[in-house]
Amino acid sequence: MNDKFEHIRPYSDTEAIKAIHDLFDNQVFIKSLSFLKDLYNVQELVKTAKESKTILDFQMGFSSKVYSYFIQKSSTGIHYSGIENIDPSKAYLYIANHRDIILDSSSLQNYMFENKMAGARSAIGDNLVTSPIFVELARINNMMLVLRSSTIHEKIANLHLLSEYIHHSIFEENQSVWIAQRSGRTKDGCDLTQQGLIKMFAMAQKEDSLETLKSLNITPVTISYEYESCDQLKARELALSENGEYVKKPGEDFKSIVQGVLGYKGEIRLHIGNPINEKLNTIDRSLNNNDQLYAVCKLVDQQIYQDYHLFKNNYIAFDFQENSKEFEHLYTKKEKTDFLSYLAKQAKVEDVSEEKMMHYLLLIYSNPVRTKFGKPITENFNIE
Repeated sequence: MNDKFEHIRPYSDTEAIKAIHDLFDNQVFIKSLSFLKDLYNVQELVKTAKESKTILDFQMGFSSKVYSYFIQKSSTGIHYSGIENIDPSKAYLYIANHRDIILDSSSLQNYMFENKMAGARSAIGDNLVTSPIFVELARINNMMLVLRSSTIHEKIANLHLLSEYIHHSIFEENQSVWIAQRSGRTKDGCDLTQQGLIKMFAMAQKEDSLETLKSLNITPVTISYEYESCDQLKARELALSENGEYVKKPGEDFKSIVQGVLGYKGEIRLHIGNPINEKLNTIDRSLNNNDQLYAVCKLVDQQIYQDYHLFKNNYIAFDFQENSKEFEHLYTKKEKTDFLSYLAKQAKVEDVSEEKMMHYLLLIYSNPVRTKFGKPITENFNIE
């Protein structure tokens, strides 16, 4: 492995075996796994983990069990679709909408494992893995670190490095990559691809941007939650950001991770879309580079909107917020009453009025209806 990727790449299989043994000999870490005991024999899980010979062994024998635990405890189940859209022998760049810090990428991995596929290397911000144990877990689980930085010079250098590593993974190692369509989760229900992200993908090659992007086999992945992950935290953040940039307190990201995996999400849907290679051929080559990249963003967004699964909660929120009856045939009066009661409970926080919280909670659930059907979006914060 090229040493220049040392600080961002996942572990190799050889490195992972040593890291797994070190981690699973740590009694503090073993004690932290006690929450699994109502579904699994923890000692058996630890034994299976330590017997892993590859990262894939570890993911399928240990990580997938932890994922299944969270799905069983916090949802009514997950429905997968779209595996037929990809070729197991090829590497893809999966660009995904981002609603939950952990479960979004984990759900794709689990779908691929169920279909006897190797999964994808997942990108995660280094701000989210702040302890040595979290760093080890990330790198053992085939995750690559996205380095956050404070200066412009560092940011540009880190983006170039990430772009090179994505190309290295796909072209040199035939390993797929999962990355969110934007930095930070979608907060307002509008899934929008950042143009800077698409630009970053093309940084590693000096040739034509569209040809470079086509070679990466970009494939949109869409995840939909019946009950939005961390909806209360997101609505509060939107409300407080009205008065300026929202500054997170220490430990807030960790709180979002925990609430994301444990909070009730109802039904979950994940769909692997079609690679956009053919659609890239439709972009006008006479456009300047920025306009071409913007067109690529729109192609990704359109497929995510198309593949997003709307639940009754989304239709209820839209009709209620718009004082509309457009979708009332899709839900019952009781379902409407129950969901609005749920939102009313989520709207109770100490530092934001219930009225303002309700407004943003409704936006979180109603905006996917607007994007799906091309309806006007009057507000779009999508804060980091």
